[in-house]
Amino acid sequence: MDEEAANELDEIEQRLWQSEQGQEVQLNSQHIFEQYKLCVEMVDRISSRRGIANTFFLSLNTAIIGALSAFYKDVPSDVGDTFLFVAIILCITWAFLLRSYRTLSRAKFKVIGLMEKRLPASPFWAAEWKALAEGKDWRIHMSLVPIETVVPFAFVLAYAYLLWS
Repeated sequence: MDEEAANELDEIEQRLWQSEQGQEVQLNSQHIFEQYKLCVEMVDRISSRRGIANTFFLSLNTAIIGALSAFYKDVPSDVGDTFLFVAIILCITWAFLLRSYRTLSRAKFKVIGLMEKRLPASPFWAAEWKALAEGKDWRIHMSLVPIETVVPFAFVLAYAYLLWS
């Protein structure tokens, strides 16, 4: 972990365990565990919403491609161009939505990891992420982020090509 990332975690950890007045909060392991469970559940819900968003936009774009292949030649060019422009806007919205889910999940995982330092076990922070080589070796764990990032823009490029060709 580089120094900047370590400093960021230190700052988050300080905020996590201190009151607004800057004094450390009284730690109760049962309260920490309950909050930890809630954080893990929230990350799971965000991951689920992210998957649903991906499914929705991928299905929508597949339907758009199907409609374009079936009807594009029969539609007046201004209507087709508008349709393609709207499809591009939908893909850009998809990309921004995925970015928002990623940053939210990343922040929640940092907090979960810091909470695990106060619990008897650290399944995510010290165990699972280490078992996955911290995402550094694609043969052990391949993140879906690059694919998730490329797919909306691949559709944008296809629509842009049709729009300007």
